[in-house]
Amino acid sequence: MKILLVEDSKFQRIANGRALVKAGYEVIYAVDGEEGLRSARENIPDLILLDMMLPKVSGVDVLRALKSDVLVKHVPVIVLSGLGQANEAKLLKEGAAAFLMKSTESFEDNSFSLIQALQNLLTGAKPRG
Repeated sequence: MKILLVEDSKFQRIANGRALVKAGYEVIYAVDGEEGLRSARENIPDLILLDMMLPKVSGVDVLRALKSDVLVKHVPVIVLSGLGQANEAKLLKEGAAAFLMKSTESFEDNSFSLIQALQNLLTGAKPRG
Protein backbone atom coordinates (compact mmCIF):
# COMPACT_ATOMS: atom_id res chain seq x y z
CA MET A 1 0.00 0.00 0.00
CA LYS A 2 1.33 3.41 -1.03
CA ILE A 3 0.79 6.25 1.45
CA LEU A 4 1.38 9.95 0.85
CA LEU A 5 2.44 11.69 4.07
CA VAL A 6 1.98 15.47 3.82
CA GLU A 7 3.68 16.95 6.89
CA ASP A 8 5.85 20.05 7.26
CA SER A 9 7.35 19.08 10.63
CA LYS A 10 10.58 17.21 9.97
CA PHE A 11 10.32 15.33 13.27
CA GLN A 12 6.70 14.28 12.69
CA ARG A 13 7.55 13.28 9.12
CA ILE A 14 10.48 11.12 10.22
CA ALA A 15 8.67 9.49 13.17
CA ASN A 16 5.48 8.75 11.26
CA GLY A 17 7.37 7.71 8.15
CA ARG A 18 9.49 5.22 10.10
CA ALA A 19 6.42 3.76 11.81
CA LEU A 20 4.62 3.37 8.49
CA VAL A 21 7.61 1.76 6.77
CA LYS A 22 8.09 -0.56 9.74
CA ALA A 23 4.41 -1.54 9.45
CA GLY A 24 5.04 -2.49 5.81
CA TYR A 25 3.75 0.54 3.92
CA GLU A 26 5.45 2.38 1.06
CA VAL A 27 5.69 6.07 1.99
CA ILE A 28 5.88 9.12 -0.26
CA TYR A 29 6.67 12.41 1.46
CA ALA A 30 5.55 15.99 0.85
CA VAL A 31 6.61 18.96 3.00
CA ASP A 32 3.92 21.51 2.10
CA GLY A 33 0.43 21.70 0.65
CA GLU A 34 1.55 22.55 -2.86
CA GLU A 35 3.92 19.59 -3.01
CA GLY A 36 1.25 17.37 -1.45
CA LEU A 37 -1.26 18.17 -4.20
CA ARG A 38 1.32 17.66 -6.94
CA SER A 39 2.51 14.38 -5.44
CA ALA A 40 -1.03 13.07 -4.98
CA ARG A 41 -1.79 13.69 -8.65
CA GLU A 42 1.52 12.23 -9.86
CA ASN A 43 1.61 9.14 -7.63
CA ILE A 44 -2.10 8.36 -7.01
CA PRO A 45 -1.50 6.92 -3.52
CA ASP A 46 -3.79 4.43 -1.79
CA LEU A 47 -4.11 6.74 1.22
CA ILE A 48 -3.15 10.30 2.15
CA LEU A 49 -2.11 11.42 5.63
CA LEU A 50 -2.61 15.17 5.70
CA ASP A 51 -1.41 17.68 8.28
CA MET A 52 -3.67 20.74 8.59
CA MET A 53 -1.04 23.38 9.38
CA LEU A 54 0.97 23.51 6.15
CA PRO A 55 2.95 26.18 4.34
CA LYS A 56 2.02 27.38 0.82
CA VAL A 57 -1.45 25.74 0.72
CA SER A 58 -3.35 25.02 3.95
CA GLY A 59 -4.41 21.49 4.83
CA VAL A 60 -8.10 22.40 4.49
CA ASP A 61 -7.50 23.79 1.01
CA VAL A 62 -5.49 20.68 0.08
CA LEU A 63 -8.34 18.46 1.30
CA ARG A 64 -10.89 20.44 -0.74
CA ALA A 65 -8.70 20.32 -3.85
CA LEU A 66 -8.13 16.58 -3.47
CA LYS A 67 -11.84 15.86 -3.08
CA SER A 68 -12.72 17.92 -6.17
CA ASP A 69 -10.02 16.33 -8.38
CA VAL A 70 -11.31 13.45 -10.49
CA LEU A 71 -7.88 11.73 -10.38
CA VAL A 72 -7.64 11.48 -6.59
CA LYS A 73 -11.06 12.15 -5.06
CA HIS A 74 -11.45 8.41 -4.37
CA VAL A 75 -8.28 8.33 -2.23
CA PRO A 76 -9.08 8.29 1.52
CA VAL A 77 -7.55 11.13 3.53
CA ILE A 78 -6.73 10.87 7.22
CA VAL A 79 -6.40 14.36 8.67
CA LEU A 80 -3.65 14.92 11.25
CA SER A 81 -4.20 17.93 13.47
CA GLY A 82 -3.03 19.45 16.71
CA LEU A 83 -5.82 22.04 16.65
CA GLY A 84 -8.36 20.03 18.60
CA GLN A 85 -11.36 17.96 17.74
CA ALA A 86 -13.63 20.98 17.34
CA ASN A 87 -12.67 20.88 13.65
CA GLU A 88 -13.35 17.15 13.25
CA ALA A 89 -16.97 17.40 12.05
CA LYS A 90 -16.10 20.13 9.55
CA LEU A 91 -13.15 18.17 8.14
CA LEU A 92 -15.18 14.97 7.85
CA LYS A 93 -17.86 16.97 6.01
CA GLU A 94 -15.14 18.29 3.67
CA GLY A 95 -14.34 14.69 2.74
CA ALA A 96 -11.77 13.43 5.24
CA ALA A 97 -12.09 9.69 5.93
CA ALA A 98 -10.85 10.14 9.50
CA PHE A 99 -9.52 12.72 11.96
CA LEU A 100 -6.51 11.99 14.12
CA MET A 101 -5.45 14.31 16.91
CA LYS A 102 -1.69 14.75 17.18
CA SER A 103 -0.35 13.94 20.61
CA THR A 104 1.60 16.63 22.40
CA GLU A 105 3.23 13.95 24.56
CA SER A 106 5.55 12.18 22.13
CA PHE A 107 6.18 11.32 18.53
CA GLU A 108 5.92 7.63 19.48
CA ASP A 109 2.34 8.18 20.70
CA ASN A 110 1.51 9.92 17.42
CA SER A 111 3.01 7.10 15.36
CA PHE A 112 1.16 4.42 17.34
CA SER A 113 -2.14 6.30 17.00
CA LEU A 114 -1.50 6.78 13.30
CA ILE A 115 -0.91 3.07 12.68
CA GLN A 116 -4.03 2.23 14.76
CA ALA A 117 -6.17 4.69 12.78
CA LEU A 118 -4.83 3.38 9.50
CA GLN A 119 -5.55 -0.23 10.44
CA ASN A 120 -9.03 0.73 11.66
CA LEU A 121 -9.75 2.51 8.40
CA LEU A 122 -8.59 -0.47 6.36
CA THR A 123 -10.70 -2.90 8.38
CA GLY A 124 -13.75 -0.61 8.41
CA ALA A 125 -13.63 0.20 12.13
CA LYS A 126 -14.19 3.81 13.20
CA PRO A 127 -10.83 5.48 13.98
CA ARG A 128 -10.47 7.14 17.35
CA GLY A 129 -8.44 10.34 17.74
